[in-house]
Amino acid sequence: MNNKILLLLIALGLSNYSYAGEKKIYAWKDKNGVLVFSDTPHKGATEVKLTSQNLNMPAPSNDVFNEPTQPQQAAFTITISSPEHKQTIRENTGSVYVTSRITPRFESGFTIQLFIDGKTNGPASDSSTFAIRNVERGEHTLQLKLFNSKNQIIAVSQPCIFFMHRKGSNLGN
Repeated sequence: MNNKILLLLIALGLSNYSYAGEKKIYAWKDKNGVLVFSDTPHKGATEVKLTSQNLNMPAPSNDVFNEPTQPQQAAFTITISSPEHKQTIRENTGSVYVTSRITPRFESGFTIQLFIDGKTNGPASDSSTFAIRNVERGEHTLQLKLFNSKNQIIAVSQPCIFFMHRKGSNLGN
């Protein structure tokens, strides 16, 4: 019985010694081409030799947190999508529907002001669609201005010219 205990103690001592000794690291690529490291050998693996037993990671740099960062404001654009530039509108009531497109996405607190022939057409609105009533015959220019929540102009559309054709009151035209 003493021999069995002695043999067990020797086996434990040797296993402890091999555990504390130098570990081997193996590397191979898996079926997806990903490089894999392990302490267990694998078919096609090569042994990686380490030059030092003491591997130290450099201290992480916290410089990134000390730099003042200012949020970059997105450059907004506003365009008139309807009516099209130089479009002729035939509408005897003189109604024109103006729609706009804002990129990037329209944000909460923004407002849009419509100008027709250089004059404001009603108050600024949070809607991107406008209805203009009783527009006179002839050539007209539309333009939109986009305001942020601080009422600052952040985008102005290109002017859009349209032509209003209405039935005339005289001569039955």
